[in-house]
Amino acid sequence: MAYRTLNPFTEQKVQEFPEHTDAEVEAALAKAHALFKSDWSTGDRAPRLAILDKLAGLITKNRDRLANTMAEEMGKPLLQGQMEADLCADIGRYYADRATEMLKPQPVDSNVGEGWVEFHPVGVLLAVEPWNFPIYQLIRVVAPAIAVGNPVIYKHASIVPQCAAVFADLVRQAGAPEGAVTNLYISSAKVSELIADDRIQGVALTGSEGAGSQVGARASEKLKKSTLELGGSDVFVVLDDADLGKAVQSAVIGRLANAGQTCSAAKRFIVQRSIADVFTDAFVGAMRGATMGDPKDPQTLLGPMASREGLDGLSRQVEEAVANGATVLTGGKRADYTGFFYEPTVLTDVSPDNPAFYQEFFGPVAQLFVVDDDDAAVALANDSNFGLGGSIFSADIKRARRMASRIESGMVFINMWTTSRPELPFGGVKRSGYGRELGDAGIKEFVNRKLVVVSAE
Repeated sequence: MAYRTLNPFTEQKVQEFPEHTDAEVEAALAKAHALFKSDWSTGDRAPRLAILDKLAGLITKNRDRLANTMAEEMGKPLLQGQMEADLCADIGRYYADRATEMLKPQPVDSNVGEGWVEFHPVGVLLAVEPWNFPIYQLIRVVAPAIAVGNPVIYKHASIVPQCAAVFADLVRQAGAPEGAVTNLYISSAKVSELIADDRIQGVALTGSEGAGSQVGARASEKLKKSTLELGGSDVFVVLDDADLGKAVQSAVIGRLANAGQTCSAAKRFIVQRSIADVFTDAFVGAMRGATMGDPKDPQTLLGPMASREGLDGLSRQVEEAVANGATVLTGGKRADYTGFFYEPTVLTDVSPDNPAFYQEFFGPVAQLFVVDDDDAAVALANDSNFGLGGSIFSADIKRARRMASRIESGMVFINMWTTSRPELPFGGVKRSGYGRELGDAGIKEFVNRKLVVVSAE
């Protein structure tokens, strides 16, 4: 596996990075395990939380550096990269400020005596992370792990090696001891070996269904807990009483941010018939007018896709969808630019017998559906292999809340596109994976919930 920076805007190779040797991997794991066995992991939490607080400040200080690195490695527009850095800083501060309260012992009522549950670290975690949010995906695992006392070894995507290295450097600058957080350039085969090592006690993966099924199966085989945040084909429901201006604006951002390469992006747009024509005209026009260009240009909304492989795969998906009856309302092909650009695309007439109906389009491609009523919207929303997030736009909040409760997904947002905040648990159901990151749920995924009981007799 080649770790390299290939600028998706210029299509030019910037730098290559050698994989870590077996000896280097073993040394990293030994240091992480030794740290877990030390007072740093099992003792006073305050020094660890101080590291998180300092890390948050360093991320804020380096937000432009981080945004530029993301733009160079995977094509994220600068403003979006800066927003990612800001969110990462917020996550660090969130756990620095609240972990002590979250992890305090919880009393348990019992007739056998006084009982409580304590939260303890479990050991070294292995994180396998993707390229699309190269800093955010890391801190979602690393921040709660530091707070709990679990060292982390991470294998990042091979196309963002600089992001991986920069993050590790910031953690080091924040005062984390050697072994607390380690970046390794390793192959998938080496990941499998690490999962089998007794010193690894948990595995967190964000990525594709294929990678998730392999990692999840390997972790299960070795009796290791795993969390999987996989793909999504999130619905964006527009009811007949919605504020259409707000819905259209949110729809465009929800589909085109990060070049559409977001697991929880709006992908299936379900619109009620009475307002379908107005919404469609406005949405298609806004998609067609989205500014494509250099991700380092502040005016750019839609940057290039992260890789040639992603661009080629998306092109094949759209071609197959059209061959099976889909209609292209706008876009539908690679943009005539240098760089891995795909035109903002809207497809309609996608029937259940079209392979596209059940696929995730990981790029700037929207599927548009028209339904007659709320029940039909829910039925279509749930007719999916995925269940990550979704959005509902309606002026009637009670109506939207009823619908949200019926949609089979891990998250639903009303009158906004799917987003992420430190306090909001993030994750899905069905083929979108299992487990949660962020919030109180995220910090307790990899802990020993130890019950202690004092006899009443």
